[in-house]
Amino acid sequence: MIKVNLDGCGSLELNRSKALEAVKMLKEGTGKGNDYIGWTTLPFDYDKDEFDRIIKAAEKIRKDADALVVIGIGGSYLGARAVIELLKTARHNEIEKPAIYFIGNGIDGADLNQVLELIKNKNVYVNVISKSGTTLEPALAFRIIREYMEKTYGKEEAANRIFATTDKARGALKSLADAEGYETFVVPDNIGGRYSVLTAVGLLPIAAAGIDIKELMAGAETGIKEALSGNDDAASVVYACARQALYNNGKKVEILSYPGENYRFMAEWYKQLYGESEGKAHLGIYPSSCELTADLHSLGQYIQDGERILFETIFRFEKETIEVTVPFDEANGDGLNYVAGKKYSEVFKAAAAGVKQAHITGGVPVIELIADDVSARSLGEIIAFFEAACGISGYMQGVNPFDQPGVEEYKKNMFALLGKK
Repeated sequence: MIKVNLDGCGSLELNRSKALEAVKMLKEGTGKGNDYIGWTTLPFDYDKDEFDRIIKAAEKIRKDADALVVIGIGGSYLGARAVIELLKTARHNEIEKPAIYFIGNGIDGADLNQVLELIKNKNVYVNVISKSGTTLEPALAFRIIREYMEKTYGKEEAANRIFATTDKARGALKSLADAEGYETFVVPDNIGGRYSVLTAVGLLPIAAAGIDIKELMAGAETGIKEALSGNDDAASVVYACARQALYNNGKKVEILSYPGENYRFMAEWYKQLYGESEGKAHLGIYPSSCELTADLHSLGQYIQDGERILFETIFRFEKETIEVTVPFDEANGDGLNYVAGKKYSEVFKAAAAGVKQAHITGGVPVIELIADDVSARSLGEIIAFFEAACGISGYMQGVNPFDQPGVEEYKKNMFALLGKK
């Protein structure tokens, strides 16, 4: 269960009735972009046969592979990486196999070349994720990785090692997969990329990392049912109301503050989810992020004393699964014996409380989001919470939270500059 604490926001008028109208639009499919709200029923209404195939493919990868190369951009990459790094740590590639390398999420030849070096002499599998198969960044990366796989293993064996997550019936990647004999999984027509982490888009890489996707989906089912229950005290409703109330009070920037490197890609996923959903018609809260406490030694000065255009959302877990205890040092040269015997989680809670108090004093409203523990089930709830709150908040703002017309502008210019007719 997600707890939303607004005691750092002062006196806010929450427009709960407007939020519940948004909930009703999501449930009944009467709002803008209603052909992309399949995520609202996905956790309990998904293709069970495909789900079983995902588990079997993941088991094959885990048994045979030293490395899995995942090719995708935006929603075809951020959600899976977020879940894997949060539950397996950002250093999981150094600890267990398969190592999972994410490419095709930018245009960086040096990074791609490094991955090619890393997978040399390793047993490699590939998951390419693209609904169309023609998005420039992942398509370029796949062209290069496909060439590597075919040279290394031969066409027939390479085809056995490549999994394509794409459109169910059409598109360049689907056509290629059918021609070459890749096993395919479906990017649903009624779920946009940034909402797709709980489809095959995210589930295959997540399962290949050894994470229990049944638990993930069970948590998401609990989360989405609670979010869309019609209760005005549901966590997603309260969070959406608070964001919109702060926005109406002139707070145009939201900083999601999170505890440590393992959480970084959850923040990156949140930024895509909210930025692409709400940034329309010259409206919307700008989503940003801050690592506690590392970024307080860089961004902290602006947050504390800069222009008062922002509010902060501190995200943390009530319980940590791995604990480190501060030892006692007889010499106490660093003067830290006052925390000897305390767990790192206790130290972080004190730090987060200190941050909250300091920022409120500096005029920054603070929302706290507190999840139960670091587990697949809890993370499923968190995903459902953020997705539902985003849909509710977007409808409250009066935009279509499920399209992204502005994203196409840079592509037109880029294609023209590259000589595409």
